[in-house]
Amino acid sequence: GPSALGLPTEQQMYQLEAERSMDENEESFNVEVDLLSGESGVGGGGVGGGGSERGMAKRVYAWQDKYRPRKPRYFNRVHTGYEWNKYNQSHYDHDNPPPKIVQGYKFNIFYPDLIDKSHPPRYFIESDGSNNNTQSEGGGEGEGEIEQTCLIRFHAGPPYEDIAFKIVAREWEYSHKKGFKCVFERGILHLWFNF
Repeated sequence: GPSALGLPTEQQMYQLEAERSMDENEESFNVEVDLLSGESGVGGGGVGGGGSERGMAKRVYAWQDKYRPRKPRYFNRVHTGYEWNKYNQSHYDHDNPPPKIVQGYKFNIFYPDLIDKSHPPRYFIESDGSNNNTQSEGGGEGEGEIEQTCLIRFHAGPPYEDIAFKIVAREWEYSHKKGFKCVFERGILHLWFNF
């Protein structure tokens, strides 16, 4: 059932978001970056244990599992579409469209057990620490233009560890009319933006 504060559990939050239908130009985007190694991979992983004090009996508390350090669950989406610039207009048509490009993201990060609710989760844009940029699917003046990438890191505080994703490094549209949303409500951080 719901948590003591009436918020849905992490699993219920995830299930609700996963059940929402995706637009025709959306797909799941759930590849997390390991902040220690910089490697991409699907989230999961536990926390390395620290031994207990020598000679002390290990106590087990009912709240212990709820507040153990862990990464938050998430359900993210990437918005893709076609860019009809001059190059693509002269080389493609609606029957033979250009490759799709990333046009935005919807991040939904679940923090139901956040201890200090007076400080909402924050996000940071950081270098991905490498010069090996990803090859874009198209878009620029020529096919196969190199697309810059960066990391978006989410920080909330105990008991949650930071979590990061590699995204396309382009200027965001901050207008609500263009789909921008940055809200922390009912234990979920919603960060939606388009380019």
